Amino acid sequence: MITFVLCLLLLIGSYFTYGKYLERMFGADPSRETPSKTLYDGVDYLPLPMWKTFLIQLLNIAGLGPIFGALLGAMYGPVAFLWITLGGIFIGAMHDYASGMLSVKMNGLSFPEIVGRYLGLPVKQIMRGITLLLMILVGAVFLVGPAGILQSMTSLSQSIWVWIILIYYILATLLPIDKIIGRFYPIFGAALFIMAIGILGVLFFGPYSIPELNPENWRNFKSEADLFPIFPTLFITIACGAVSGFHATQSPLMARCITNQKQGRPVFFGAMIAESIIAMIWAAIGMAFWGGTSELNAIMAEQGNNAAWAVNEITHTTLGRVGAILALLGVVVAPITSGDSAFRCARLIAADFLHLEQRSIKKRLYISIPLFIAGFAITLMQFDVVWKYFAWLNQTLAAICLWTVTVYLYIHRKNFWIALIPSVFMTLVVSTYILIAPEGLQWSFNVGLGVAALLTVGICALVYGYMRQRRTKFEADPSNDTL
Repeated sequence: MITFVLCLLLLIGSYFTYGKYLERMFGADPSRETPSKTLYDGVDYLPLPMWKTFLIQLLNIAGLGPIFGALLGAMYGPVAFLWITLGGIFIGAMHDYASGMLSVKMNGLSFPEIVGRYLGLPVKQIMRGITLLLMILVGAVFLVGPAGILQSMTSLSQSIWVWIILIYYILATLLPIDKIIGRFYPIFGAALFIMAIGILGVLFFGPYSIPELNPENWRNFKSEADLFPIFPTLFITIACGAVSGFHATQSPLMARCITNQKQGRPVFFGAMIAESIIAMIWAAIGMAFWGGTSELNAIMAEQGNNAAWAVNEITHTTLGRVGAILALLGVVVAPITSGDSAFRCARLIAADFLHLEQRSIKKRLYISIPLFIAGFAITLMQFDVVWKYFAWLNQTLAAICLWTVTVYLYIHRKNFWIALIPSVFMTLVVSTYILIAPEGLQWSFNVGLGVAALLTVGICALVYGYMRQRRTKFEADPSNDTL
């Protein structure tokens, strides 16, 4: 319990300390008008109250991530607490705040356009394609998953539920953000909090014991240790609770809705810290509910690592009927909300690089119809193998975002080390993972780690040379960067 409580306190305290530092570092200016006012269109650029933007951002970036990922990460034991805490503060929250504030300062630009601004045109073109594909893939997966669960609970077939959810996606993607997302997301975001608070109460006052981080349990509890070592697998498994590239794709949605640059800290940094707290709670209950980490591994092995089953079992047992309702919201509503925000984000990404304004419903349809056709086509395919790469690609996007922030800070002679160190670490993580993972090249750990280290050093050298060139150009002509 001591490790768990200390980690929670560190997460909460970081909002008032590191969050304030980042706010000064990025020069949040309350007197500067935000895109929601200067580019108001009543559709995507639209002022919303801060409590709404916070809850919408939380639900956009969370979904099932801080629940399912944390439960699976808990199989590694209390070391997961360290990653959620330190990763959530120094990598995830910084990543989310930086990507959100860069979007605010760049008139709500989408993630690929921001990357291109600082890493160059070739990288931008690659990121446009990868990010757009990722958003469609997320939307498609979160069509099929909830539809299958709803089929098991009703008399309607999965295909009918797919069409029902798809119709909802179309409406949520096309309508102004305050019509559906602005009205329902805050409710579902609050439900995530309520479920986490309920579980937290059970941890403090129930008959459960949370393992402590000590030398005795500092080891890999996964039975397949050779295939799934703590490094780098834990850092891929727990993504949304610590750092996730998907967040950088979602931040522009709220960058177009906040009304004051000072709101960036609660909306971007604060939402990530809240997600880390939720992940901490679910990792803790995962370790405690069945009596320990070894027991968790045993039961999850029996259930085929089915995190949805674990959530259902925990909430029903600890929270009763309320838990059943919250579990339904978690396993059905949360992925649906991630899916519709993914399609909306895909529309905005396409609109940015096609330079199509989105005030007109006709132009929204031009972009959205092909996206939904592609998304529906994916639901008809066997894409289980492709989806295995999502976790790795997600963290790769995070590394790219971190490098983007590093270049921005270096150019402006700010403390770029706060982004550089996480950039190097995440680059090493994703490089090692794809070289040793079963869905990757399946090299031995030592060989994979060695090659990944060399690759990371090479990337650092390339980026350093590029940063020096960019700083020279910027200082010769500051109009090269208007931030």
